[in-house]
Amino acid sequence: MARKRRAPTTATPQSPREIPAGEFKAKCLALMDRVRERREEYVITKHGKAVAKLVPMDEPAPPSLFGCMKGTVIEYGDIISPVAEDDWEVLQDDESEPPDHD
Repeated sequence: MARKRRAPTTATPQSPREIPAGEFKAKCLALMDRVRERREEYVITKHGKAVAKLVPMDEPAPPSLFGCMKGTVIEYGDIISPVAEDDWEVLQDDESEPPDHD
């Protein structure tokens, strides 16, 4: 009969594990993976005294969609009122000749 897979358990607060600096040096990358995956904490000791703590990073919360564009809008004045014909650059006579595109 095949083994049943256990559902992942939620992380429970537990005291950090102590690890000597020499052992930490030898297993550093593997311990970092465990901290990331299992959210475990380690206290690195030197001569029996705690010198550092390896803890998981908190994931930053995604930015909210509400207010994310605040301060990015540029106001160009009245965009609703009609524009007079003499305000359009295209309608003004330009005495210079258009460039030749041959």
